[in-house]
Amino acid sequence: MKRVVGSSPLPLGALGLLLAVAAVAAPTFPALAASATGTHRILAVGAEDEYANVIGQIGGRYVQVSAIMNNPNTDPHTFEASPRVAEVVSAAQLVVQNGLGYDSFMNQIEAASPSRLRKVIDVQKLLGLPSNSSNPHLWYQPATMPAVARSVAAALGQLAPGHAAYFRAGAASFDRSLAPWLTAIAQLRARFPHAPVATTEPVGDYLLEAVGADNLTPWALQADTMNGVDPSPQEVSFQDSLFNRHRVRVFLYNQQVTDSLTASFLSLAERNGIPVVGLYETMPTPGYDYQSWMIAETRSLARALADRRSTTRL
Repeated sequence: MKRVVGSSPLPLGALGLLLAVAAVAAPTFPALAASATGTHRILAVGAEDEYANVIGQIGGRYVQVSAIMNNPNTDPHTFEASPRVAEVVSAAQLVVQNGLGYDSFMNQIEAASPSRLRKVIDVQKLLGLPSNSSNPHLWYQPATMPAVARSVAAALGQLAPGHAAYFRAGAASFDRSLAPWLTAIAQLRARFPHAPVATTEPVGDYLLEAVGADNLTPWALQADTMNGVDPSPQEVSFQDSLFNRHRVRVFLYNQQVTDSLTASFLSLAERNGIPVVGLYETMPTPGYDYQSWMIAETRSLARALADRRSTTRL
């Protein structure tokens, strides 16, 4: 299926009908959901599971959070909204979404069920990024989630002022918990400056920038692969030459989205003794939170550079 960032997998008319059905069928939710212990919890949604995970860490026992895209074995770009998704989003008091066209279906759902009480954190807008920014995988950028955590804490504090100090403490704790990842990035940057690598698409490009690696794969090939467009023969030939001439030390690919072209690159890297790292586009679950996921991906890259060890799945 063609994977064009910013496009909806459903025709607008069909999505509108879906939302209308959901709006009629959705039950009435109270402003706060009561837990089994009697604690009232804020209904929250993360469009991607990594954002939902951070909401849960900040909100703790005072939030009931749902992740819309939460299957690490599927291509997020082919996600299709359902009546249940529309129902969950329409009931939410807090929504965190990525922006940059990655989850544009959220905007349509929110518009179909407007609420003056709902707080929406669009990470693209939070970071001040223009709409034509080319890489939507913002969660691999080390500065992204601390900004999200602060914004989530502020929004939750407005929704439940009596627990605002709890949320601020959660954001501060989250910031501290990122220290091992930031240390791993700094160590990798110092040990392997300007390490040449190749990729299929820009899933991990922000992490590669943070560690100071040089991604030799042309942007045109990365963008074509991300958007489900066949790269030109020239782009493929250049990528092949990176392996055949041993110009790169590691090959990183999106292990959630593989096709015949990715398979050919993997085979070529293997024949030339180049270690491969399979990155996850969205957070693998269960067993990971955002911090441990980022540390695991960074360590996989470190093993590939230091020991020539491949990691295809976490």
